[in-house]
Amino acid sequence: MRRPEIKTNLPGPKAAAIIERDNQIISHSLPREYPLVIAKGKGVWVDDPDGNSFLDFTSGIAVCNTGHCHPEVVEAAKSQLDKLIHTCGADFYHSPMVEIAEELASIAPGSDKKRIFLGNSGAEVVEAGFKLARWHSGRQKALAFFGAFHGRTMGALTLTASKAIHKKKFGPLVPGVTHTPYAHCYRCAFNLSYPKCDLACVSYIEDQLFKTVLPPEEVAVIVVEAIQGEGGYIVPPPEYHQRLKALAEKYGILYMVDEIQTGMGRTGKMFAIEHFEVVPDLITSAKGIASGMPLSALIAKDEIMDWDEGSHGSTYGGNPVCCAAGLASIKLVKNGLAANAAVQGEILRKGLDEIKEQFECIGDVRGLGLMQAAEFVTDRHTKTPDKKTRNLMLRKCFEHGLLLLSCGDSTIRFCPPLITTTEQIEVGLEIFADVLKQITG
Repeated sequence: MRRPEIKTNLPGPKAAAIIERDNQIISHSLPREYPLVIAKGKGVWVDDPDGNSFLDFTSGIAVCNTGHCHPEVVEAAKSQLDKLIHTCGADFYHSPMVEIAEELASIAPGSDKKRIFLGNSGAEVVEAGFKLARWHSGRQKALAFFGAFHGRTMGALTLTASKAIHKKKFGPLVPGVTHTPYAHCYRCAFNLSYPKCDLACVSYIEDQLFKTVLPPEEVAVIVVEAIQGEGGYIVPPPEYHQRLKALAEKYGILYMVDEIQTGMGRTGKMFAIEHFEVVPDLITSAKGIASGMPLSALIAKDEIMDWDEGSHGSTYGGNPVCCAAGLASIKLVKNGLAANAAVQGEILRKGLDEIKEQFECIGDVRGLGLMQAAEFVTDRHTKTPDKKTRNLMLRKCFEHGLLLLSCGDSTIRFCPPLITTTEQIEVGLEIFADVLKQITG
């Protein structure tokens, strides 16, 4: 069984030299979890320039769902590179763009005819969906959620509400967006308990917001993550999206689900919203869609994507090489990797639950498929977030060869590639538990 191999102090001399050069030239706005420099990756493993080998449970923030440099994805991209690298999809036509749009339409929830807009990043298609909702509805306002992350461009940033630093000094933002509490049952904004609460977080929208500050007839769209990602890997109750969607339909509001982190098999289904048996009006997809190549998609019901020619576009969106990589990626996820995510996700969850029983500093474990999280607290009764321990865990796991990422106030997320095996899950859990023992005495 392969295990991480750490040969030098971290960062090693070659990595440290690259970090120093980076510090002299790259924007300081980029948030770096720990001093990792990646030289190459294969499958679930990445190596730094000093020869240290790490087990990657980050997937490049849930991007490399097929693992690093999957041979079928690499071959598809290389083959397309020999034929055509670029033709602006906004001005001309090319087959890979049509093919991946057809594939996305076929796997998206619901039997309605779909239409696709392709972009480069998650933020870009969130912007597109926000604009389209306004265009189609003739309304101007939007409802989003505390804890949400939808991107950093101005429209997506306005919808985002996970960290104040994202918005600091960037206002004024896009007018007309109101935020409301998400169904975060571990930290209920209304101090209630599920299911006795009867989803008060949904009732609040109609009983309070719509009556006092947000006329529903002016709301174009509800923008919501199927499962909140950056906000802490928050999985809402099973009927949450059904209640929200019913509320949207009652007032003629479009329902846009952000699947940028949750989609492409990550939770054991192609799209996480399928767990909740809801068909959105619009879906945004990116990250795992093309195994690391810059590609994103807005998937909308045909009758909704009715904007005029020239009203929206993208120079690089739907790049032929990215589309080829995306087609190969989706094929792999459909033909086994989503199913593997469901199986390995249960094993990962069981292991995290067992670790939680041993360590009082873990207050909550949650997730679906290979999208799992452990939240750190100073006290399980007060649920006070323990960011210090969380951050120390991230650094120490890195030093032991396990790569993890933060989310929320004090949560560690586990989002390994969908190719991950049971043995690799066990190695990751073993390292995580051993590090916990070391830092908690």
